Amino acid sequence: MSGALFVLGGARSGKSRYAQARVESHPGTLAYIATAQAFDAEMEHRIARHQDDRDARWTTLEEPLALAGAIDRAAETAGAVLVDCLTLWLSNLMLADMPLDEPVAALGDALRRCQCPLVLVSNEVGLSIVPENALARRFRDEAGRLNQTIAALAHEVQFIAAGLPLRLK
Repeated sequence: MSGALFVLGGARSGKSRYAQARVESHPGTLAYIATAQAFDAEMEHRIARHQDDRDARWTTLEEPLALAGAIDRAAETAGAVLVDCLTLWLSNLMLADMPLDEPVAALGDALRRCQCPLVLVSNEVGLSIVPENALARRFRDEAGRLNQTIAALAHEVQFIAAGLPLRLK
């Protein structure tokens, strides 16, 4: 593995912009693996805004569930890969009522196999109040476990707050 960079932060913290800039510092073609699904007009607008921010060097793979396979495919030809974001991916898995252990383990295996620079983005959702409903509490807990797993595998971890990076690892 060339080493993965894991970028964490809260909503609107600047984490995606930071991650994209880090990937764009690499030469050649770039792969963007999008985990978002556009279920409403607001999300369609967010996705379009992200797409407009990327130039012709980028290839986009939309993969809401089978993330490990998408990383493997992207790494075959791209000079660097960006995954945005793991919390949307986790949400997709949970809403599809899929078990989480196998896809998370497969993601870890994909990180270990990846030979090109790989940047993964995730939300830090555990810094707020305890959610009032069971699904939201489960999501917060699963996101925390996922973030710990990826942080342990990554060679570098950056936490973004107010657009500023803080190196954690």
